[in-house]
Amino acid sequence: MNVLEPISTIMSTNLITVNPKDKLTAVKEVFEKHQIHHIPVVRFREIVGMISKTDFLHFLRGFKRSDEDRFVDNARLRVYTAEDIMTTGLAKVGPDERIGVALEIFLENRFHAIPIIEKDELIGIVTTFDILKKLASEKVTPQQILESRSKPKDA
Repeated sequence: MNVLEPISTIMSTNLITVNPKDKLTAVKEVFEKHQIHHIPVVRFREIVGMISKTDFLHFLRGFKRSDEDRFVDNARLRVYTAEDIMTTGLAKVGPDERIGVALEIFLENRFHAIPIIEKDELIGIVTTFDILKKLASEKVTPQQILESRSKPKDA
């Protein structure tokens, strides 16, 4: 992977978002239906937060005491909104930033998703999964294998 390429080459643009006022029942439905791990929270096209599946599950666990309390959890999901549990301190980058910048942000802040912003509007998202997917898709040539075997271990 060329870390000097723009983030736009690996970002996801087919985004599923929620509004800050959406009930957590809608958030739960998005996680279940689309098998994603990060949901941008947007007001019009401006990102105002992010909800990770981990944060959502931590929220749910805070209310679960037993299987009998499941109906209470569902009632609370109808009361609380996306803005009640979203993370607001987000790193944001433009589509022309290098992939290396995203890697630095991931390593330094332990984030797993970065919104891609252009003219104050959300246009994409890049995740650690996008990075892994890009690495996994790259072909290794026989020449690269031979070269890696012939290099000294300390180099």
